[in-house]
Amino acid sequence: MKKRIYLMRPNVDSEEIKEIEKVINSKFLTEGKVTQKFEKKISSYVHSKYAIATTSATTALHTAFEVLNVKNKRVLVSDFTFPATALAIIQAGGIPVLVDVNKYRMNVTREIIENSMKKNDEFVCPVSLFGNPLDLDFYKLKKQGFWIIEDAATNLGTKIGNKFVGELADISCFSFHPRKIITTGEGGMITTNNKKLNDKMRSFKAFGKIKNNFINLGTNYKLSDIQSAVGLSQLKKLDKIIKNRKINAKIYNELLSKIDYIKPQEQTPNSLHTYQSYTCIVTKPNMRNKIIKELELNNIESQIGTYALHCLPIFQKLSQNQDLKNSNFLFKNSISLPLHKELNEKDQERICRIIKNVIK
Repeated sequence: MKKRIYLMRPNVDSEEIKEIEKVINSKFLTEGKVTQKFEKKISSYVHSKYAIATTSATTALHTAFEVLNVKNKRVLVSDFTFPATALAIIQAGGIPVLVDVNKYRMNVTREIIENSMKKNDEFVCPVSLFGNPLDLDFYKLKKQGFWIIEDAATNLGTKIGNKFVGELADISCFSFHPRKIITTGEGGMITTNNKKLNDKMRSFKAFGKIKNNFINLGTNYKLSDIQSAVGLSQLKKLDKIIKNRKINAKIYNELLSKIDYIKPQEQTPNSLHTYQSYTCIVTKPNMRNKIIKELELNNIESQIGTYALHCLPIFQKLSQNQDLKNSNFLFKNSISLPLHKELNEKDQERICRIIKNVIK
């Protein structure tokens, strides 16, 4: 059997080991100065005033929703996303209101939100998927009185115009899971330009502590210095990682352009797409799962793009008869292909040849 082609391989090497060893030798392992340095580096990179490290993007979102007090309030959220997005709203006592996405960019739009909102709505949680940013126009919702809490789990390094994802929303939440652009094993980061929100979120994720006293309700979402050491090492590689992923994506674009019924995710105009995932739409009905199966038979990993929440049992009662046709279509027809440092052009040719043979 030919070599295994993995969906994703984290870009880690001896440099991460060296940084971990430094922390181990320091004997200070929990959240401390290394995590503080990591926060400052992320804040500087995305041009936000503040950054708060957490244990995951999910706990970052939960922290944001708790501090914004969404309990018993509607939060408009993309239906086409990983379940963690809406689960964080529910954990904070909020009511997720599932909204559709653009069929080809796979992100929610300002128009969709405006067509879904009710008079007293004040919270929206867009998901910028797979390294493709929201349209700049989306952030104008802030001027309409909305709090924008962006699930930017996949979008570190992504830009719209000359602005980074992480400096535009009221709150942005990033992930450092191994499938993301950079990893700390597990981990997350919140960015904001709002000092009051920063102070409240920093307190919430550290037991509700302010200075040396416990003032607020809180929990433990602290990121250890060990994980942050990995993050700092990864951050040095970020621009190179993005560059390599764009090269691989260009090769896919060229190869797949010769295959009928395959449409790559449409890039938001005037943006830098970082390709956390290379995701396509299989437009020929009932063909996506056959492609995934055939790739696996050939020792190649792939997977669905992500989920349509309204199709999952825990969220079905939330659909409220909204028109979610694009999300539903993408759930049934999107596929993510391998994309990582170890992938070479011959691998990509092999992948695309199999897809072509299945779909013809």
